[in-house]
Amino acid sequence: MKLLMKLAWRNVLRNKRRTVLSGIAVGITLASLIFIDGIYIGMFDSMIRTATDSFLGQGQIHAAGFRDTFDVEKVINNSRDVMKSLGSEDLLTGFSERTVSTAMLSSAAGVNSVLLYGIDPEKERGMSMVDEAIREGEYLAPEDLGRIVIGSKAAETLEVETGDRLVITMAQAGTGELSQDMLRVAGIFHMGIREIDGGIAFVNIEKSRELLALGQEAHEIAVKFKNINDAGNRLLPIWKKYSQAGNEALGWRDLIPQLDGVMEMADLSTIITSSMVFCIVAVIIIHTLFMSLYERMFEFGVLRAIGTRPVSMSLIIFFEAASLSFFSILFGLGLGYIVMQIFSVYGINYTGIEFAGVTITELIYPVMTIRQFTFFPALVFVFSLVAAVYPAVFAARLTPAKAMQRSM
Repeated sequence: MKLLMKLAWRNVLRNKRRTVLSGIAVGITLASLIFIDGIYIGMFDSMIRTATDSFLGQGQIHAAGFRDTFDVEKVINNSRDVMKSLGSEDLLTGFSERTVSTAMLSSAAGVNSVLLYGIDPEKERGMSMVDEAIREGEYLAPEDLGRIVIGSKAAETLEVETGDRLVITMAQAGTGELSQDMLRVAGIFHMGIREIDGGIAFVNIEKSRELLALGQEAHEIAVKFKNINDAGNRLLPIWKKYSQAGNEALGWRDLIPQLDGVMEMADLSTIITSSMVFCIVAVIIIHTLFMSLYERMFEFGVLRAIGTRPVSMSLIIFFEAASLSFFSILFGLGLGYIVMQIFSVYGINYTGIEFAGVTITELIYPVMTIRQFTFFPALVFVFSLVAAVYPAVFAARLTPAKAMQRSM
């Protein structure tokens, strides 16, 4: 066995230029696979954070059917008990109740329809990025019952600035009677998402309850998990626990189904890309082994003539493939790590691009995982050995006469 490995190693080093070029080609394909996987992970992590941290929340609790109609009369059942129970959940870092209703904002310059959220300003600081997105003016304070925060697009439509007054009109729950009030613009936010900047506004939850005649009820409770991966786990018991008594609890996968669908497609895309990469690896390995084999046809004929068994002939080819793939993997891992490190510092700028219903608002940084530097190299090694089967069988079936005749 040692002699066969020694022969294989010498054969690999015989034509150094071909070996180096083949190794570089296989290494680049491995590095590309690592980088593509890292970009996929980084992109979807960024999109999930953008979608959930901007305002949506990692999970939400509503009355069943509320998300279909946004009927202001469909409030959360037993909301006080639900809030109390959420306070004892170890998986959560925070939660915040909200009211949600359509409203009409009017100024001297025009009108703008918005989805008006009544929020608890202090609790929302840890739940969303509304306070961080303020570009003009200031965020709501707990005592700000007469002020409103609007988006930059809505401010352009209404031609208002901070300190200006707006008339808000909305329908009360139960009676449907119109309720109006005059609010002063406390701040203008900009999240870079057209629908939010132009179609959402925020007031103190107590003011919205007063305008909607809701008492102490709420339409929505947003929750935030210690681990965002828990929010995407549909099998987590917390969803079933709070989907009772006419309520429904949903994680971000169900709140943004288009993003969940794209992630499933991305998994399929990764499989297809990996298959193509491994096919390239197989072609490179087969081509290299056959070139080496034909150059040494006379030597193989001599080996067969002195009694070398077909199995041993095959093992020489397998050892050559293993040696070539081993050094290719080392090169690919090093190149992949360097590329990942570079882009993890500088990132990739896709800001402003809308994908799966989510607008990317930050640089995308590739994410390194253990799988990329263990599973992918192992697959490359296995595929290299699989690719070596054909040349190995060819070498095993050689006869001394034919081998020596082809070499002449």
